[in-house]
Amino acid sequence: MGGGGPGDDDDPIKRNKKIMKWLLGGAVAVVVIGLVIVLGSVMTNNATTPGGLFGDRPKGPSDTRPELARRCPPPSIPPERPSQAAPDVPAGPRTSDPEAGISYKEYGSPWEPWDAAWVDRGELKVTYRVGQHFVTEPNYDGNGSDYHATILSGHVPAAVNDGLVLDLKCIGDQIAADVRVSFYPDSNQREDIEARDLELGGRPARLIKFRLHFSQPGLKAKSELVSIALIDVGKVEAAILYVSIPDTHRQYDKVADEAVESVRPL
Repeated sequence: MGGGGPGDDDDPIKRNKKIMKWLLGGAVAVVVIGLVIVLGSVMTNNATTPGGLFGDRPKGPSDTRPELARRCPPPSIPPERPSQAAPDVPAGPRTSDPEAGISYKEYGSPWEPWDAAWVDRGELKVTYRVGQHFVTEPNYDGNGSDYHATILSGHVPAAVNDGLVLDLKCIGDQIAADVRVSFYPDSNQREDIEARDLELGGRPARLIKFRLHFSQPGLKAKSELVSIALIDVGKVEAAILYVSIPDTHRQYDKVADEAVESVRPL
């Protein structure tokens, strides 16, 4: 048997080179395996989710339209409405609401000017600052709360940008729902009387009339006649007239019709 020089394992330099080759080879293998796993994950994700791992796209800008414009978008084809001259303003005292863009009949005693601001607790948060009222049941709950008959006006942003076409039916339904949950005892029952399109002062309008039935400790009234008129006054905001007459004062029920019929645009 012939003899040779010292083996590679006994040479520290050669031994270290071998170790480095093994380490580099292992690292390359780990990277390759990792790439295979990532590629498989992407392909699987593409098969199950449109767009895959890289399919996420930045979200578009948030919807900044008024709440009512989102709920009641204008019709794609505006209805044809022949222009008509506004009828004369009825004689006698008037309540004027420049912000809403309407005026309406002003009544004498027991009615008096409205001096508060009611904000509904519904979806649209309409504020009623102008109108008339009288107290029908003072301090009915023993805590200083009064019950009222009211003729109030307000307005609500309803169109998009410069658009002036409004879905009066949809808007009117939402306002009626907001009034019901905001100003009346819980668990009230609605008795519909009428809902129709009409013209008020030569402008397109929507009338919703109903009676709400309810019961609340300390309150003598058990129902209330409600009349809501929504008027397209040719602006991006619709005008609202809200009339409420408790059943303890039915002699004023006619106001629910008279006040609405007296509306004129400013």
